[in-house]
Amino acid sequence: MLYIGIDLGTSAVKLLLMDGNGEIKKIVSKEYPLFFPHPGWSEQNPEDWFEQSMNGLKELTAECDKSQIAGISFGGQMHGLVVLDEEDNVIRPAILWNDGRTGEETEYLNTVVGKETLSKYTANIAFAGFTAPKILWMKRHEPERFQKIKKIMLPKDYLAYRLCGTFCTDVSDASGMLLMDVKNKCWSKEMLEICSITEEQLPKLYESYEVVGSLKKNIAEELGMTEEVKVIAGAGDNAAAAVGTGTVGEGMCNISLGTSGTIFISSKKFKVDENNALHSFAHADGNYHLMGCMLSAASCNKWWSEEILKTTDFVNEQAGITKLGENNVFYLPYLMGERSPHNDPKVRAAFIGMSMDTTREEMTQAVLEGVAFGLRDSLEVARSLGINIARTKICGGGAKSPLWKKIIANVMNIKVEVIESEEGPALGAAMLAAVGCGEYPDVETATKQFVKTVDTVEPEKELVEKYEERYQKFKNIYPAVKKSVLV
Repeated sequence: MLYIGIDLGTSAVKLLLMDGNGEIKKIVSKEYPLFFPHPGWSEQNPEDWFEQSMNGLKELTAECDKSQIAGISFGGQMHGLVVLDEEDNVIRPAILWNDGRTGEETEYLNTVVGKETLSKYTANIAFAGFTAPKILWMKRHEPERFQKIKKIMLPKDYLAYRLCGTFCTDVSDASGMLLMDVKNKCWSKEMLEICSITEEQLPKLYESYEVVGSLKKNIAEELGMTEEVKVIAGAGDNAAAAVGTGTVGEGMCNISLGTSGTIFISSKKFKVDENNALHSFAHADGNYHLMGCMLSAASCNKWWSEEILKTTDFVNEQAGITKLGENNVFYLPYLMGERSPHNDPKVRAAFIGMSMDTTREEMTQAVLEGVAFGLRDSLEVARSLGINIARTKICGGGAKSPLWKKIIANVMNIKVEVIESEEGPALGAAMLAAVGCGEYPDVETATKQFVKTVDTVEPEKELVEKYEERYQKFKNIYPAVKKSVLV
């Protein structure tokens, strides 16, 4: 049978067709516009998502036997606010994850309602990108529109609703709304009250691999598919990507070295740290995960190489770096502030420890090490909760650097694994569709079939010891910088 994964991203929708053995048959991408009506605002029209997804589905399945298509699922940009009225019309453009208009609402939630209270209700604290602050913003600034709200949903759930007619979401995506009791996987009555909404306005909660419906007759006809094609709930983009990398079950880890950096740690038990330094969310495998997000990861190296050194030859720039664990220069990777684990938007990047004999190579090395140390900050929070992490997958542009992978393996003292296919949320979504349709009994079993490791970087005892000493110094720098004139 064939399975379709739809990754509803911020700039484009990516669609992937896969068979039951995990062989990728075709990938299609369709772009749509992003709107910035005011500084700091970020919006999209849900109709654009649907239209381009339908166009993508037609192109994706043009040459295949459509009778073999069994299921469709999703990975989607998280935290967005999509609101429909009584006639299912979109009331206003969707407010996206990267929209920054909710500063006052976020402050209200974290200070007036209080972080401790929020954590008790949802296992998380408020961030400007989360859905709940957006609802409060709409109530305050668009009261007439707010009164018309019949349905509140997340971006990928709008697609599901249009395809099968079921008003639904999954627990991983809903975790990022600040409306769900993550531990018990149900809507938080207290948060609904704070946001002046009712449970009837919110979608029914499903596990990511559960079937929510099948294609509507008119949709099936337009796509040339049968009405028997199942629609599976899907997951938030990070959780779907984690499925695609095999980061499921107990103590598995994935590091994404993209423009920003994420460290994603799966756990079979619900965990939340006392400072809410990491997001504590439900996972697409039926369990839970912790996630740390650093705002500047590979972008640190891009900035240093392109803006300061005026070169795009990253390989050659790293070629002269040979003395690992012995660098006297430290770099704080906070070009855009930091999210995890410090949650400090005002802190900025810094080099510390230069002398007259500091070399170009040492500065470049410090940048790579600084990002690794920053990611380890989040890893240490997870370890403090009793999660044993022995290895991590790695993906993203920064993962192309053998040197960077070696640094990360030794800074964290874990094995770093590179996987064969890096198709992100679209692949994870297709795998969820396969599980939902009964091709595999559960998500963990599916990942064992699909995810193949092609390279492993082992930590080296001597280097681990050197980097341990360096990290102990690094972790004391941020508190000192926080008190300085730099912030």
